[in-house]
Amino acid sequence: MTENEISKIVFECALKVHKTLGPGLLESAYEECMFYELKKSNLKVEKQKALPLVYEEVKLDVGYRIDIIVEDKFIVEIKSVEALNDIHLAQLLTYLRLSDCKLGLLINFNVKLLKEGVRRVVNGIL
Repeated sequence: MTENEISKIVFECALKVHKTLGPGLLESAYEECMFYELKKSNLKVEKQKALPLVYEEVKLDVGYRIDIIVEDKFIVEIKSVEALNDIHLAQLLTYLRLSDCKLGLLINFNVKLLKEGVRRVVNGIL
């Protein structure tokens, strides 16, 4: 399955979660519901996956935690904030770079229309 195919499934799951729950909840609630919906799609899904950080001789086994990773190649970063900003984009770009993933979705569930809270983020060229 390609990253673009995964992206479509993730977006559809996010739409379902947002339509059911609406805005205003904590990120952890949306994350748990997204994890559930993606698992129902028969995809390999992991949540809060540890991402090590290596800097020269320094290694942190858990430098970061990816909200959701799908099929070991697609990252879903979940937010519930007033507005997405550059630091949220930088966070997802860092996760993509450190994990060697090519594509991810940054999803802010704290919006009236979900399409206004979704950013497709590419690491390199697909």
